[in-house]
Amino acid sequence: MNFAQPLIPATLIRRYKRFLADCRLQDGQEITAHCANPGSMMGLAEPGMKVWLEPNDDPKKKLKYGWRLVEHEDGHFTGVDTSVPNRALRAALEAGEIPELAAYKTVRPEVKYGEKSRIDFLLQQDGLPDCYVEVKSVTLSREPGLAEFPDSVTARGTKHLGELANMVAQGHRAMMLYLVQRTDCTRFQLAADIDPAYADAFASARAAGVERLVYTTSISPEGVTLHGAILCDQALRGSNEPGTG
Repeated sequence: MNFAQPLIPATLIRRYKRFLADCRLQDGQEITAHCANPGSMMGLAEPGMKVWLEPNDDPKKKLKYGWRLVEHEDGHFTGVDTSVPNRALRAALEAGEIPELAAYKTVRPEVKYGEKSRIDFLLQQDGLPDCYVEVKSVTLSREPGLAEFPDSVTARGTKHLGELANMVAQGHRAMMLYLVQRTDCTRFQLAADIDPAYADAFASARAAGVERLVYTTSISPEGVTLHGAILCDQALRGSNEPGTG
């Protein structure tokens, strides 16, 4: 998935009200950018960080810049726009680029299910059970090389796990797909200390048959693409295991 407009570098001044970020462009101009990330953005919103913004000339948008990336001192990138994983994943699903899901030819985004919820993707194919895929953007890293989710308490995410388990009970296939929007991580685990309820709900969902898939991404100021499955350091199991299953 390529960005619609070429990104421009800037320096973060502050992030506030969750969806706003003041930034300084290279010419010294200070602007306010939209931050499409409702999470805590732990470790990603420190003043002085190098960020990348996507400009727009849409008259319907109040803010003329969108915050897309953080560039770290070691040259790695983190994608902070939580809408990007769904767009990148849709392209990969439709192209059959995810081996674990390549047998499904029909990809339906944002389908209503459960109790007033929408599944990110409903995959369908004759002869196969429907597959409900919930996608989560992973941006937290508190230990070198290790990505974690969530970065704050997520009651909505906990609800989704229960609804996926219900889909399995009805004879469908259900999957949690964690997309790591960092280029500096090769492992993944749940941040059970941040949200114990989510970790417990995940364990229950896995026991009920909900699958788990963790993919990393390739990120640059040009765009974001899926890279491959990564290992899971899962404290709930006490051992490393592949990102699938």
